[in-house]
Amino acid sequence: MEHEILVAGLGVTGAATAKALAKLGKSILVYEEDASAAMKSKADELKLISNIDITFVQPEILPKLIITSPGWKPNHPVLISALSRGCEVISEVEYAWRLDQKKAKPKIWVGLTGTNGKTTTVSMTEAIFLADGKRAVACGNIGKTVIEVVTGDEDIDYLIIELSSFQLHWSEHLRLQSAAILNIADDHLDWHGSFNEYLSAKKRITNGANLVIINRDDRNLNGIEFQNDQKIVKFTLDAPRPGEIGVVEELLVDRAFVDDPQEAVALAELSDINPQAPHNVANALAAMALARSCGVDSESIAKGLRNFAPGHHRIEEIANSNGIRWINDSKATNPHAANASLAAFTSIIWLAGGLAKGADMEDLVKNKASRLKAVLLIGTDRELISDALTKYAPEIPKFLIDGVSADQLMENLISKSMELAANGDVVLLAPACASMDQFTSYAHRGDLFAAKVKELIGSKK
Repeated sequence: MEHEILVAGLGVTGAATAKALAKLGKSILVYEEDASAAMKSKADELKLISNIDITFVQPEILPKLIITSPGWKPNHPVLISALSRGCEVISEVEYAWRLDQKKAKPKIWVGLTGTNGKTTTVSMTEAIFLADGKRAVACGNIGKTVIEVVTGDEDIDYLIIELSSFQLHWSEHLRLQSAAILNIADDHLDWHGSFNEYLSAKKRITNGANLVIINRDDRNLNGIEFQNDQKIVKFTLDAPRPGEIGVVEELLVDRAFVDDPQEAVALAELSDINPQAPHNVANALAAMALARSCGVDSESIAKGLRNFAPGHHRIEEIANSNGIRWINDSKATNPHAANASLAAFTSIIWLAGGLAKGADMEDLVKNKASRLKAVLLIGTDRELISDALTKYAPEIPKFLIDGVSADQLMENLISKSMELAANGDVVLLAPACASMDQFTSYAHRGDLFAAKVKELIGSKK
């Protein structure tokens, strides 16, 4: 049987893509490398849908179109082979965009990328749109895949899309109405090969966008050149200049989406944002800019921010016992995210380590050492953090924590933290690394942390 499309990967994105394409009547071949029992069971379920074939052997014949899952690196043999044969390789997001553009009334697409804070900011933006009565949904790297929304039955006018560098790498023709970049720092260099390639993938979100929104306070973004005809709006934690959104005392102020840029409109107060850590205020400013670009009024912005509840694993307080706060920021999977987390507290027992993904830890340790009381290190690349501590803060006690299982490791980590922490301290899980060396995901790592804190702190009288 000749297939129209090859879907590379049977993960969350691959499975959703295959189902959506089958619903459209396309003939699909799914190729998955992982031949584990769990994956074969998932394949058996998908095979029940007509038009879907699945193989665990690299296909010799490739269709002209390959839709690749985000985790597949550009140097994967199948993708290289496809490109060398003149096949087109694209992301699920790109395919969904092409589908939507063929409709009589395409949806309005706004999107956001960045190294950290994407999920929070997209969720904030969705809350603001909904507070304004707009039919909007956050999707992409959060919630449903974009193709599920585009081919679904729900009546949606606005797509608020979280986009990773992986997705953007394969989304050359994607064109958004408004595109925001929150921040840029070293991450996923093992996937992209270099920082410049990573930055180039992130910048692709702005290709053809009517409006570009960037963080004025991010040094890596201020040097980027954009198309001459693109309107640029910047956001900042400082007072905004004309054409910007920023902070004046306790107010978040708009000088970009106003009739007279010499004037300013107050959109919200700092008290509307939870938590009020600097990086989260920056998230809110980006969400405001995306909302204002679609005509959302100031009252809805403040209401939406107040309605927004932060997700799990992002500076989430698990317990406050005997004056010690236990904070889960398992989603801090790189130094840039951990830097924001460490900036929110002082007198920290820092729980860190895992898979560094090629990132450098020295700047993080050097800049935040004064906030650290002790450091507990786990994982494959913990020596990178240990070496940086030796170099820049040798006086800070550090401990290597191990365990025969993820559960035992986390119990040992919490037990040692309990020995070290005193009234006024913060025990902070902000690993600065990915989790997959010892846990199944950052969520698994954060859930175990929360469970063990509740178990062990709760039993301590």
